[in-house]
Amino acid sequence: MKKISNILMGAFLALGMSFSLANASNEGQNLQIFSVDNSNGKINAKSIEEAFNASGVKVDVNNDMNSIFSKRYGNVHHKQYNLAIFTNSESVKKLMDKYPSIGLITPLSMSIYSGEDKSINIATLSLAGMSRITNIPADDADLVAYSKLVDGALHKALANGEYLSVKHSENTNDELVTAFEVEVELDKGVTYKEFKEGFKKEFEAEISPVGFLVPKSYTVAHADYDFFDTYSIIRFNAIFPVSKNHPDAGAYAPFSLVIYKKKDEDTMHVAFPSIDNWIKDLDITDKEAIKAVEETQNMMKEILEGLTE
Repeated sequence: MKKISNILMGAFLALGMSFSLANASNEGQNLQIFSVDNSNGKINAKSIEEAFNASGVKVDVNNDMNSIFSKRYGNVHHKQYNLAIFTNSESVKKLMDKYPSIGLITPLSMSIYSGEDKSINIATLSLAGMSRITNIPADDADLVAYSKLVDGALHKALANGEYLSVKHSENTNDELVTAFEVEVELDKGVTYKEFKEGFKKEFEAEISPVGFLVPKSYTVAHADYDFFDTYSIIRFNAIFPVSKNHPDAGAYAPFSLVIYKKKDEDTMHVAFPSIDNWIKDLDITDKEAIKAVEETQNMMKEILEGLTE
């Protein structure tokens, strides 16, 4: 029994060490890429989904983007390209106690893509990236635990994998988040839930005709909030040109939008990670991709300005 315990402890420490080394080697980088050789083709998006689920990180959506891209645009950029979203509800609720901004990365997103060297790769936000977008301290115990859950899922999905070196430019943009506030004044007989549902209905009616899709939405119950809802949102006309040279963009797309009201406030908050951050974060230089990203940011911002003014 002692020998088994020592083996398990060694495995645990090794996993923790790999997590620490990954963060040290890519310090300051907002996304991470975990990679392994897949010459035999045994690893795919489905097996990765199963490994994440078994690790306590639930994959809610896992879309084959090549199927979508080939139908919409007539070609694809990578032999395999999936965009997926995932969460751990316990981690989210713990962080909600202190930081409503966790909704900005609820759900988290990832891209699963093949490399030219027959590798398979998964791109997700790093601990630094999770901290930066939410403004949650990078040493917060609950955020660190959430990031380690993701790290464990990555190691389970890609056994013998390793973190690649990421050297994207550091983003110094002050407007990392696009945020709005609405003073909540209820009409007689109207509940906070009905107020929120009315706003969401208007929001969905605005974004759908201009090409935004919602793969998944979440309503999270929490004692401190009258409501806390998040959307996972994507626009194919943005991710298609960006993913050609930057498949790791799946760490940011789909992006999350949060709508919440705390019980001790009279204000509804609406926010999403600014989409134009992708340009610096991913070192995008292609003019077509930059135009699509900026257009997507401006469209979402203008829609929310109209709904919250």
